[in-house]
Amino acid sequence: MDIIFLREVRADTVIGVYEWERQAPQVIEIDLEIGIPSEVPCHSDDIGDTIHYGVVVERLRKALAEQHFLLIEALAEYIAKVIREDFGAPWVKVSVTKLGILPGVKQVGVMIERGHRPH
Repeated sequence: MDIIFLREVRADTVIGVYEWERQAPQVIEIDLEIGIPSEVPCHSDDIGDTIHYGVVVERLRKALAEQHFLLIEALAEYIAKVIREDFGAPWVKVSVTKLGILPGVKQVGVMIERGHRPH
């Protein structure tokens, strides 16, 4: 399987279980690995034959600015669903990181995989 990856995508969203976390948007960091549905773009050299990562990032930033989540697990699930359903990816790996949310802890996050990745 061919995979598009995006590292350290930053987006603003309201997230957290505590009231103080939901007072203002936080910057979160997203890492993505997105399975491409076929090898066609490798041969066609046509953006229409692949998943346009710029559109993925734009779509996610817009959605996260509008939606609020309590748990990063739910946020990661939402991202995976969007990528699989709206962009046709057969497999996706999503990492969501909250930055500097706990004293003395640089990052807190979750990583999920959804779909089927051929061996």
